[in-house]
Amino acid sequence: MKASCLKQTLIPGTSRLFSDYLYNFDRVAGFYSWDAFSPESYAGAARQIRYPSERRERLMGVLGKQNPGSESLQVLARPETVAVVTGQQVGLFSGPAYTIYKALTAARLARRLTEQGLPAVPVFWLATEDHDLAEVDHAWTFGSDSKPWKLTAKCEPTQGPAGPAVLTEVPVEELASSLAHLPYGQDVVNLIRKVYRPGATLGAGFRQLLGELLDGLGLLYLDPLDPDVRSIAAPFLAEAAHAAPDLMESLGQRDAELSAAGYHSQVHVEKDTSPFFLLDRGRRLSLKLRDGRFASRDGTYSASDLQARAADVSPNALLRPVMQDYLLPTVAYVGGPAEVAYMAQAETIYRELLGRMPVIVPRNGFTLLDSRATKLLDRYGLQIQNLLDHEDRVQSRIAKRLVPTQIEAAFKAVRETVSGGLVELRSQLSRLDPTLEAAALKSEAKMLYQLDKLARKGARAALQRTAHAAEDANYLMNLIYPHGHLQERFYTILPFLARHGLDLIPRLAAESQLDCPDHMIRTV
Repeated sequence: MKASCLKQTLIPGTSRLFSDYLYNFDRVAGFYSWDAFSPESYAGAARQIRYPSERRERLMGVLGKQNPGSESLQVLARPETVAVVTGQQVGLFSGPAYTIYKALTAARLARRLTEQGLPAVPVFWLATEDHDLAEVDHAWTFGSDSKPWKLTAKCEPTQGPAGPAVLTEVPVEELASSLAHLPYGQDVVNLIRKVYRPGATLGAGFRQLLGELLDGLGLLYLDPLDPDVRSIAAPFLAEAAHAAPDLMESLGQRDAELSAAGYHSQVHVEKDTSPFFLLDRGRRLSLKLRDGRFASRDGTYSASDLQARAADVSPNALLRPVMQDYLLPTVAYVGGPAEVAYMAQAETIYRELLGRMPVIVPRNGFTLLDSRATKLLDRYGLQIQNLLDHEDRVQSRIAKRLVPTQIEAAFKAVRETVSGGLVELRSQLSRLDPTLEAAALKSEAKMLYQLDKLARKGARAALQRTAHAAEDANYLMNLIYPHGHLQERFYTILPFLARHGLDLIPRLAAESQLDCPDHMIRTV
């Protein structure tokens, strides 16, 4: 693979909190426990783990049922072994491609820690509890022209967690159409037919697909909706329920601290926010904290009530990672920009309920190019960051490259002549009447604006006359920044496998890295 990197600060939407976490950790150290890029952090986090043997034994029973035959089970059963954890919503066809990149990062880190003398296994948390079905019932793919295709599954109606949602229609034929002209499209379709069938659940299809794609990396998978998992987590959830008012007060203080430091709060917390949902009759109900009780639209509950219904209590985004690391001997959690950001808030809950926090590791990010995209970037003198913009502006940049040299030279000469003449005219007018200088400056700006506007029109005309250039612009934008998103946040991994082969994932595993925070550009 041809390799290059892009600083995260050049990616639109990168928050200041995430940027400083990557490149200026000292500025955010007060909101986290460990610096992910300091080797000493992992040994320090491991020393803080207090993981009872009885809990490990119970968890091994659960993981054994969910991961039969995995060699990693024997490793995690040892009292000195720690976990490197990552996770994702159980989206159709593996969800966005970064789901795979998270897993690759976790596997790479677990291997490095093991090689350094700290036995570790990677664990993937299947976020089956999330209840927004509209976020996970579809996937985006593309064909040989890189034009986006949206594929949507049909599920039995549910108001509860999305993981158990039963699939009634899987868009396999639409997937086959979208991948038909890609070299390995049929291989991908055959794989999807194997793991996704009507009657299966979203969570089961997601789990089986990841198991196929990531085979050989030693990942263990954990579904938190398993009743045995809820049973292990019950004491933690009971403690959280009784501590909820104090936890919410601490979160409010942390939000104020983040704001004072010039950062944002990733998860919005209101005065009546509680850290829980309630799973009730197939629904996932939000619980509000009011007068020391937990209120849903159906009734109110005391902390003791929730303790008695621990199997039905579901943590929110800020409590979930803490429960996860109660259940597991977690030394590090691998997450994306949003997760890294909300861990700055969750740190207060970690401190109060767990007494420790794992190292928060930014996942690897990839933009994958084919040879055509690389040639087009070279032809038009563009870099990846030039494409992370609105489509019309990108097309203008490409169009500018197509303007005949003599016309571009003429515009440059006219601009220099006009600018020079206007400067002299403004000087003379100023000597005649100083009050005319402002009017002259305003008129000068208008003239130059009109000249630049004419130049842009000329560039667009050149683009329109060159049909291939318009196609090139669309190809690049659809591949690299589809619908205004990085490809890894938009497309599933499937079209990349269809274009480059099912061995793409082990090739990316070899490319993954832990010491560089930048976004990786790879030509496959």
